[in-house]
Amino acid sequence: MTTYQNAKELTQLTLGKTTAYTTQYSTKLLQGVPRSLNRKDLNLTNKKLPFIGEDVWYGYELSWLNEQGKPIVAVAEFRFPCTSINLVESKSFKLYLNSFNQTKFASWQVVQEILTKDLSDCAVAPVQVTLFKVDNCPALTITKVNANCIDDIDLNVTQYDYQQSLLNGLIVNNNIVEENLVSHLLKSNCLITNQPDWASLYINYRGAKISHQVLLEYLISFRQHNEFHEQCVERIFCDLQQYGQFEQLTVFARYTRRGGLDINPFRSTHLSQAPAQRTLRQ
Repeated sequence: MTTYQNAKELTQLTLGKTTAYTTQYSTKLLQGVPRSLNRKDLNLTNKKLPFIGEDVWYGYELSWLNEQGKPIVAVAEFRFPCTSINLVESKSFKLYLNSFNQTKFASWQVVQEILTKDLSDCAVAPVQVTLFKVDNCPALTITKVNANCIDDIDLNVTQYDYQQSLLNGLIVNNNIVEENLVSHLLKSNCLITNQPDWASLYINYRGAKISHQVLLEYLISFRQHNEFHEQCVERIFCDLQQYGQFEQLTVFARYTRRGGLDINPFRSTHLSQAPAQRTLRQ
């Protein structure tokens, strides 16, 4: 398991504790978690990361009151740069968004500006926020997956605890190829509460050809692993790059939503922005 689970920064979170819900806007509900906690475990620093990318969140339960007291509902897209000092802890994010429910705001633009400022302050980096009407959110259109699914490989599986060494034998041969792969079998658990997190994981690489069987066994080993979404994706990226030494590598996880939020970390050697890619799971 990871070495940072008992860090004081985590013990101070509301995650895993009984909390009261407020329906009046409060930015104080937001809690940041330093990205450095798990990056120390991966021997990474913000000054020298092996990837670029972002964390894209979608909020499906955002609502507030207009000046006449009429409820407004929206879908929100939040884009956090992977270079931010903090990630935003998801429970605190949900509590914060719920605090908008009975608060009056003058316009959609005002709500967007408030969200942008508060989240940027918490993450200590510029956060992009876009609000959509619930019947018109192009970013959440279900798209055809242009990737080879590796889930039908016949395996005898015994390892359900994260094991980096399962990637021994990852490289099949030194022929340079480019592949788009996907597995819908990624499951990990919340670092604090042990609640299951489910994801479809997309991998694009250019380099020596890899064993799909080895990759799938490795991904299944996350099944009882405890880490936040963003941390799992960074761990997978770093492990694959260590064993594969790829010319190009992109790892993108589309997690299923919980509590009206989904989190979708995107890490790449050369691409900075996640694609608009969604299946019916999200």
